[in-house]
Amino acid sequence: MENRSDPSAGAPAGLTYTGYLRLDELLACQTPLSDTHDEMLFIVIHQASELWMKLCLHELTAARRAIAEDRLDAAFKMMARVARIQQQLIGSWEILATITPADYSAMRDKLGSSSGFQSHQYRAMEFLMGNKNAGMIRVFADAPAFQAMLQDALEQPSIYDEALRALARAGLPVPEAQLTRDVTQPYEASEAVEACWRQVYAEPERYWNLYELAEKLVDLEYRFQLWRFGHLKTVERVIGFKRGTGGTAGVPYLARVIDQVFFPELLTVRAVL
Repeated sequence: MENRSDPSAGAPAGLTYTGYLRLDELLACQTPLSDTHDEMLFIVIHQASELWMKLCLHELTAARRAIAEDRLDAAFKMMARVARIQQQLIGSWEILATITPADYSAMRDKLGSSSGFQSHQYRAMEFLMGNKNAGMIRVFADAPAFQAMLQDALEQPSIYDEALRALARAGLPVPEAQLTRDVTQPYEASEAVEACWRQVYAEPERYWNLYELAEKLVDLEYRFQLWRFGHLKTVERVIGFKRGTGGTAGVPYLARVIDQVFFPELLTVRAVL
């Protein structure tokens, strides 16, 4: 008979902390290309950020599915977790900002054309949040697996698309054009959708779950924008207005990105409440 009180029951024989987390492989992934002290920090911060983004994608994909199935309470838990993860990502910029311009200049040539612009997970997060741009997939022409992942993400509805469908299922008059739109295209704001959210905010007791969904989405956007702003100010502090390593314009490019919004009606509705 199975011993349910034994925490190791069913675990592989001899499994250790190091083996379970594959620490030998994980800790062998930090391989600086220069002899500068700060390159280890640069690598660790970016690798850790990619791990956090992997978890964000895991949670947001599940949250989108839960919204589509009207399991909003489950979605709220996942979205709240992502908000905490985003705090970790935001805080990482403060650590990276301890690299001085001289420190960075000493290792910059070793980075070649590599750039955070080439993060397929970041792009997948943007697609999932609704910032669709098919042209960005071309950045990964030399990585077919990443291209396929991003093409799939492009063709899937965003978490906001599913939120609007949830509004419609609750009886709110979301225009059919918004519900059947081409989800590979950037989302365009709708006054009719804003009116639906206005009704939700006007009657929170009646639409409590949708009200909570709206606030969870606003929280995601708020923290995503803080992450973008932290990126901008860190780059500004470390390299000033030099061009980025991946060929982007650097600070001016990051400043333009901050103006992009994911859930426009959830921001504009605040002016009419």
